[in-house]
Amino acid sequence: MSERLIEFSGRIVNVIEEGEGAPLLYLHGFADVHGVAAGLLTFHRALAKNRRVIAPAHPGCNGGDELDGYSVDDLIYHYLQFLDHLKIDRFDLVGHCVGGWIAAEFAVRHPDRVRSLGLVGAAGLFVPNELIADVFMHAQPERGVDYKTLRRVFFASSDSDLAQRYFPNGRGDLEEEARRYGMLRFGSFFGFKPPYFYNRSLIDRLGRANMPALVAWGEHDGMTPIAHGNAYATGLPGAAPLMVVRGAGHAAHMESPDVAAAFEAFLSENSKS
Repeated sequence: MSERLIEFSGRIVNVIEEGEGAPLLYLHGFADVHGVAAGLLTFHRALAKNRRVIAPAHPGCNGGDELDGYSVDDLIYHYLQFLDHLKIDRFDLVGHCVGGWIAAEFAVRHPDRVRSLGLVGAAGLFVPNELIADVFMHAQPERGVDYKTLRRVFFASSDSDLAQRYFPNGRGDLEEEARRYGMLRFGSFFGFKPPYFYNRSLIDRLGRANMPALVAWGEHDGMTPIAHGNAYATGLPGAAPLMVVRGAGHAAHMESPDVAAAFEAFLSENSKS
């Protein structure tokens, strides 16, 4: 694994890379690399077994520079500039949470550049009566120290070792605190419009993203209800049936080894496309 700061278009971005082969762009979420973890996790390393995984931090996250604007178009243009800087034309695209939202928006706008699409607990869709959780409300600790409800947004159990490792009560590791703050700040710029984290037009545009797709969702996702996973799997023409990850929450890729295995197999199947 290598980590470096890349400067392009007057901005600095923190980028982690691993593996060799065809490029795969990974866009992170809240409970994820750059969102809280310092390095790649087991899931990302599975992606890197037959791909060159490129995982940039979103603008303003993990030590990178912020953007002047944070509309969907601003983010897509930012990533177009990033890919142009690296001279990457066609690639696999995987995203989790808000990273999954950005991935889906990119795929419907530039389907010719995306070899395959993978989504885990992706935000981005408006599904009637199935609202995305208010992350910002839950980010306010109860009694000033307790992040139990925020842990429940991201993980199947707020008491699990994984949930308490990355979202502990009180003040945690300072570097992790800085990553959590940066990700919440990014999320507030990009998704702070009740009901949060969606683009009403996206669901009707999914048909343009006709590349092979895999959509995985935690059975107990506390942020994006499973109805959103069904909407993605139904709306993406090349998607397999929704993969429901039993016993997992929003961070299903961190909670269950089944997700890593499924994505590794999916990428192997599409390695020659």
